[in-house]
Amino acid sequence: MCAAAATEVVAQDRGLVLNEQLQLGDVVAGQTLNVVDVSDQVTVSNAAQGNSLTGGADGQDLDVRSSQDMRGETSASTTLTLDGDTNGLVTSVTQASGNYLAGTAASAQMAIDATQMVSGDVTATTVITGQDARLVGSGTIAAAAMGNTVALAGSGSGGDRASLVGSINQTVTGDVRATNQASPRFVRDPAEFSSQAVANTVQATSGPSANQELEVRQRSSGAMVEAGTGVWAGNGWNLAARAHAGGNQATFYNQGGSLVPTTDQENTAQIRGAVQLNSYDFGKGTATASAVANEVTVGNNDIYVDIDNTQMNTGGVEASASFVGQKGYDAYVGANAAGNSVTGYACAECGGDLQVRNVQSNSGNVSAIVNSTINGNGRNVIAGANAVGNSATFYVTRTSGN
Repeated sequence: MCAAAATEVVAQDRGLVLNEQLQLGDVVAGQTLNVVDVSDQVTVSNAAQGNSLTGGADGQDLDVRSSQDMRGETSASTTLTLDGDTNGLVTSVTQASGNYLAGTAASAQMAIDATQMVSGDVTATTVITGQDARLVGSGTIAAAAMGNTVALAGSGSGGDRASLVGSINQTVTGDVRATNQASPRFVRDPAEFSSQAVANTVQATSGPSANQELEVRQRSSGAMVEAGTGVWAGNGWNLAARAHAGGNQATFYNQGGSLVPTTDQENTAQIRGAVQLNSYDFGKGTATASAVANEVTVGNNDIYVDIDNTQMNTGGVEASASFVGQKGYDAYVGANAAGNSVTGYACAECGGDLQVRNVQSNSGNVSAIVNSTINGNGRNVIAGANAVGNSATFYVTRTSGN
């Protein structure tokens, strides 16, 4: 096991941050928990991180020049044995991330030039072992594997504006996998089991008196990006299983200024999100899976939005969700798959000005598969499957949502 590289920078005067991180060895985190008849909550947090940089600018500008290279494998695994009755909330979060960069700008400009590369595999696994677990209280059990992550935030007030500008370049050539499995005997209060695997993700959020002008280039070329959730229960009163897999993901939100993103995404990996949910007796069972090769979301609750988007996918994309029950009430099953997807909107009440240049190309197979089986009796079965090669949605909207 090799320790993760981490840097934290906070600037009070205008400054320059030069960051170079190289992780050659593996980063591994593991937890095993064995409990019987717990009267209160069970909480587990488990994370493996290759390279990490966090920083902020408060009132003065900051330039960030960062290079992060994760060549070893990143792995986080959690094993839970919950025998008997667990009466409180069960919370388990397992996260594995190759490279992570987070920056905040408060009444300041953050100019960023960031490069992130992952060549090793990234895996996150959560397992609730055995068949004797009785989850009397509610539960949230999650496994997430992320190759490269950049998270930026900006906030200003009046004339003291915030600005997020610059370029981000992300590349993943290893596999990214998240797995969540459980076989509880009994689930009473609402319990959700989820898995998420994304090769590259960028999220930039800015509030009033702020603007963004970011260029994002993302490449996902590993063999597989896969999220899988499997839950097999004896009696589930309110049970949900979810999985999401993505190659490249970029999200931009702004509240009070211009929003000008340029995105260039390319995926060649196989993208697969899969859910299996079984419950012999069931009250409400929800199984949902999604898989997207390239995804961009741009939203501004102010006037000006200018989007320049290019997306190319040649990898296969598959979302599959299944539910099997013997007798019960309501089953909801859904699967959504897309090769390329972009959504952009501006504020109509503000006199929204939306400019778009969009190029999308998909040559990979895209499939969404749903299977629903009730062997005995049930009340409602609601199922839907949607698959699309290229999807583009642009609109201006009122801030009230009307």
